[in-house]
Amino acid sequence: MTFFDRLTKETDADRKRFFNRKIVSTVLKEGASKKLYVQYLEQAYHHVRYTCPLLKHAIAKINEKHNPIVHVFEEYVEEETGHEEWILNDIAFMGGDKEKVRQGNGDYPVRSMISYMYNTIDTVSPQSLLGMVFVLEGTSVNIATESAEAIAKSLNINTKKGFSYLLSHGKLDISHLDFYKNLVNTIQDKTIQDQIIDTAKMIYYLWGNMFDEIYNKYHQLKEAA
Repeated sequence: MTFFDRLTKETDADRKRFFNRKIVSTVLKEGASKKLYVQYLEQAYHHVRYTCPLLKHAIAKINEKHNPIVHVFEEYVEEETGHEEWILNDIAFMGGDKEKVRQGNGDYPVRSMISYMYNTIDTVSPQSLLGMVFVLEGTSVNIATESAEAIAKSLNINTKKGFSYLLSHGKLDISHLDFYKNLVNTIQDKTIQDQIIDTAKMIYYLWGNMFDEIYNKYHQLKEAA
């Protein structure tokens, strides 16, 4: 069994729990209101804006110029730079206040996820960041494009504007995931493998909490209106 196969198998229950969340299944089937979509984009911004800083932090911790993971992380930084601005533009198109979002911090679940990742890079292993990459990109491949299309349909608009982040990541992460498989399959150290798996399981949990918070907050505001 390759490490990628082991990673997929040992996080399968976590993946299923994530996809069984009400907000995920509802959006895929019925779409979402503009307000709910903007709430998602706001939280997405607050984790995406840390993608490049986390990668750079991991690179510095590995501190091996010729390590293949360093090379991959450096390429990833180049590809991901500026993606948080796509989200802000989508927010603005949907009527949200992108500058208010830019100045904010995100809700507790997304803050917890980012703090956890920095701590794990520092105290466990910088390669653990590959666990987060596995979850976020693997999930995007499955639901980003489908979610954008469902939301656009429910809002009776096309996806040419307001969905640049979701649509770009749905397509881009397919090629990323293929490359990711080849990369992690070169990791033979079982300790590092275990650390990546543990991180992936934790990110499924924390990222899932982010979606739960979005869903709960949306319905609280709806009931209060």
